[in-house]
Amino acid sequence: MKTFINTLTSTKLGLDTLPVRIGAGIIFTAHGAQKLFGWFGGYGLEGTAGWMESIGLAPGTLMAALAGGAEFFGGLLLIAGLLVRPTAVVLAVTMLVAICTVHIQNGLFMSNGGYEFGLALLVISVGLAIRGAGSLSLDNLLHNKFSNQ
Repeated sequence: MKTFINTLTSTKLGLDTLPVRIGAGIIFTAHGAQKLFGWFGGYGLEGTAGWMESIGLAPGTLMAALAGGAEFFGGLLLIAGLLVRPTAVVLAVTMLVAICTVHIQNGLFMSNGGYEFGLALLVISVGLAIRGAGSLSLDNLLHNKFSNQ
């Protein structure tokens, strides 16, 4: 169990990931809250599910719950710096799905509904999956605790 926790919480030390984690975490949390709860002008689970069904992502409720849950809870985990590497992988897959199913046909630029924002979040997520949470994180705290036992 100790080895499993150490693997999940391993991180490279440094403060470089802190602003990236917090900024991306806020964005992901807000977008997930739009999908799940209708906060910040979102459509909530029912509205998001209907839209997802309309673009061929079925069953819509499950897809909306998965995307919204990944974004909302994943964003909170990024902010806390907890389980950042596996969370970032889930968020990267979520962004890849969003890019391929919703945005790719609109080209790069966001002004045309393109994938540039999703690509930015994908790149951030991949970077966090590679680097980890950094020094100021719950991952680092847990890793140190279980490494010293």
